[in-house]
Amino acid sequence: MATKPPVDRNLFDEVMVPNYAPAKMIPVKGEGSRVWDQDGKEYIDFAGGIAVSALGHTHPALVAALTEQAQKIWHLSNVLTNEPALRLANLLVAHTFADKVFFANSGAEVNEAAFKLARKYAYDKVGAEKNEIISFYNSFHGRTLFTVSVGGQPKYTEGYAPVPGGIKHATFNDLASAEALFSEKTCAVVVEPIQGEGGVIAGDPEFLKGLRRLCDQHDALLVFDEIQSGVGRSGALYAYMQAGVVPDILTSAKSLGGGFPIGAMLTTAKIAESFGVGSHGSTYGGNPLACRVAEALLEELFNSKVMDNVPTKSARIKQGLAAINERYDLFKEIRGAGLLIGAEMAEPYRGRASEIVAQAAQLGLMILVAGPNVLRFAPSLIISDKDIDEGLVLLDRAVQQFSAAGR
Repeated sequence: MATKPPVDRNLFDEVMVPNYAPAKMIPVKGEGSRVWDQDGKEYIDFAGGIAVSALGHTHPALVAALTEQAQKIWHLSNVLTNEPALRLANLLVAHTFADKVFFANSGAEVNEAAFKLARKYAYDKVGAEKNEIISFYNSFHGRTLFTVSVGGQPKYTEGYAPVPGGIKHATFNDLASAEALFSEKTCAVVVEPIQGEGGVIAGDPEFLKGLRRLCDQHDALLVFDEIQSGVGRSGALYAYMQAGVVPDILTSAKSLGGGFPIGAMLTTAKIAESFGVGSHGSTYGGNPLACRVAEALLEELFNSKVMDNVPTKSARIKQGLAAINERYDLFKEIRGAGLLIGAEMAEPYRGRASEIVAQAAQLGLMILVAGPNVLRFAPSLIISDKDIDEGLVLLDRAVQQFSAAGR
């Protein structure tokens, strides 16, 4: 029998498609907001799997739900329904504006579904000519060809032409910029209430309300992409609830499964009618394992009042970042909502956020970037004050070393 190669970072370069450039260390264990790599080195997790691990790693309630369901049934396909999917859909309907839910496996897939539904609804109601989608520069909606085209970052469509048409882009938080693009052809506006990959920028409530008004005036749908901002991360179940704006379609993923792949598209009964039998589908969508984990996560959010503590944890991190900035004058702005926080690098250090991420990792802290100029923090919603404080100490040390190296 052939000798098995060492399972290390070098094996990635040998056998994996090179579209990622992962860190050298490989995590093998997680608990709460702590992670350990192959060498036993411990890390504090301020990244949360890119705003995914809402309850941290190996949360007992999620482990129990997954284990229980694994002893029952794993997969049925969409020619049958299942109990976990029905219970999860019922929970989402009960706690949001929505009447109907569609499940898939990721944020990109439910955004794809949302954009297709918006066009199909306009087609059914008006005709084929009402097909244009308005989105925003620096937005991010996934990696399918349709979703990267709706996303407002040209780097993600480079080399993939021809891309889908009928998409226009306005400036985020600039209502006049969006209004100038509206016409009788507009079928939908797609917006993140908090831009994540674009730099962790919260949508101004008046801007979001203005989009709602413009959509109503032009018989267009308002689609909220809450893949990153949803499921308690903003301090509410979904950020639209804090903005005072109700969308027509909402997409959710990331934190919804707490690390188990699942996505959900939520909408009203009237709009959902345009997705009749056979009009869209997903082989794994509504998978019993995924839905049971997501159901357990939502129950934990509600029953343990997890979201009540998000504002105080957010304030603790922001205060710590402000204290670091007082010492090193590194950040231009500290912003975000709830436990989706961004620290934009000051002008002299623009483009160098990843250097701090790398320095922090060496010291045992996992953080993220949101573009080249913004440090991004998206920890577990139940991260302890102890872990927050220890993580901030490590970040301070990383910034100190960055500064000492001459920046």
